[in-house]
Amino acid sequence: MNNQTTSPNEFTTEQIQQDLQKLGKWFHNIDLKGVKTAPDHFLGDYPNVKFQSFASAIPQDLTGKSVLDIGCNGGFYSIEMKRRGAARVLGIDSDDRYLEQARYAAKVSGFDIEFRNLSVYDVGSLGEKFDVVIFMGVLYHLRHPLLALDLLYDNVVNDLFIFQSMQRGSDQVEPVKEDYDFWDMDIFKSPDFPQMYFIEHRYSQDPTNWWIPNRSGMEAMLRSSGFEIIEHPELEVYICRRAGLIDDQPRAVYPAKK
Repeated sequence: MNNQTTSPNEFTTEQIQQDLQKLGKWFHNIDLKGVKTAPDHFLGDYPNVKFQSFASAIPQDLTGKSVLDIGCNGGFYSIEMKRRGAARVLGIDSDDRYLEQARYAAKVSGFDIEFRNLSVYDVGSLGEKFDVVIFMGVLYHLRHPLLALDLLYDNVVNDLFIFQSMQRGSDQVEPVKEDYDFWDMDIFKSPDFPQMYFIEHRYSQDPTNWWIPNRSGMEAMLRSSGFEIIEHPELEVYICRRAGLIDDQPRAVYPAKK
């Protein structure tokens, strides 16, 4: 199930250390033959420390499956899916520096993984659906997060959807009614009502942090885009399946680009 297709034997510890310096600062801390790519990460051994909290919720055997890793960054999750035997893994990101790092990490690890520069808004151009779609740590970097979820549902998610987003505010979920009276304003005072916080300037020194949901808001957005939450193994992580739109409500469909 290892699915290793290329030989990493050419890489010595010294060579890897030199190469990492050339590739710039890493956000993913990946173990490359004993050399850590981001040993001083402010979140610790990230994203492995996050992954270990929900790894058991993902099928251990992905033999024959196709995987799309959106916002792949340095390639941590792409590599982990290959370790589980995925037949094909495609990682996409809009940052060429991260893509270069991901290609290097995959090569040193001995895995044949494809990486492309592609925006989440352009996933329709892929023209195919994947058995597993990973969408970790991307939503809050988007100016149009609900559009992105709709595009994923319409174009690339065939079955399993692995989702994570930073959350702030209440971690309690308030039951959502079918409708609310126009004069019912108290619901908007509840911290448990679905909501998204808009960051006009920066959050954590990052100008790409745009929207941060509370838990109730995050779950409502997933449902409204057609995803069924089947497991919630970690506060920010949801294992979903492609289901159907709630109440068969009509929603805009965004076709693939010609």
